[in-house]
Amino acid sequence: MAVDAGSDTRPGAPAGAGSGAGATGSGAVAGSGADSPPLTERQEERRRRILRASAQLAGRGGFDAVQMREVAEAAGVALGTLYRYFPSKVHLLVATMQDQLQRLHTTLAKHPPGGDSAGERVAATLMRAFRALQRDPHLADAMVRALTFADRSVSQEVDTVSRQTTAIILEATGLERPTPAQLAAVRVIEHTWYSTLITWLSGRASIAQVRADIETACRLVDLAEPAEAPGAPGASG
Repeated sequence: MAVDAGSDTRPGAPAGAGSGAGATGSGAVAGSGADSPPLTERQEERRRRILRASAQLAGRGGFDAVQMREVAEAAGVALGTLYRYFPSKVHLLVATMQDQLQRLHTTLAKHPPGGDSAGERVAATLMRAFRALQRDPHLADAMVRALTFADRSVSQEVDTVSRQTTAIILEATGLERPTPAQLAAVRVIEHTWYSTLITWLSGRASIAQVRADIETACRLVDLAEPAEAPGAPGASG
């Protein structure tokens, strides 16, 4: 099926692709930015319908199945309205990933991961997320491909995905005052997580290999220098 005209997802996407949709993770119509007022209840409901339609289409056939015209029809919005919210298919699928991560974050808050150490808790969290993606590999592939195709016009949205992932990892650690070394470990864990996801989706890694790589990377947070307790010798403040 041919991609809709104007939904080019490669570098050099349609004019207006950098309008800032979804820059804060809550979505925005074209022409608004990070300082724009929040969406109205009606706009937010429309955005949720669009993201739900995007996830459903991606779940059925992956990246190529997400055609902007079909998304608009499934969401019950005009095609022009869809482009006001999401200027390209990449914007839309990156926003879909933001939505999926927010759902995961909410679930984890209700049911925190177990584990005796910070590394064990992070590994349990990321494997829980991986199992969720494993149940819907077409959707996972579509979202990861969108991140891969994203150019500078989608940089704010991609940064939001990274911040969400970092927040999920940090909350799993249970560290109240992470040190620079621990934050560096979190960044390595995040990179490993996305790398293992890509290799699994491409058929180059088994589930066992994914688990081994994630658990190995997560041990770094336990090896990193811990924060000094308040009042300890050499502690600031």
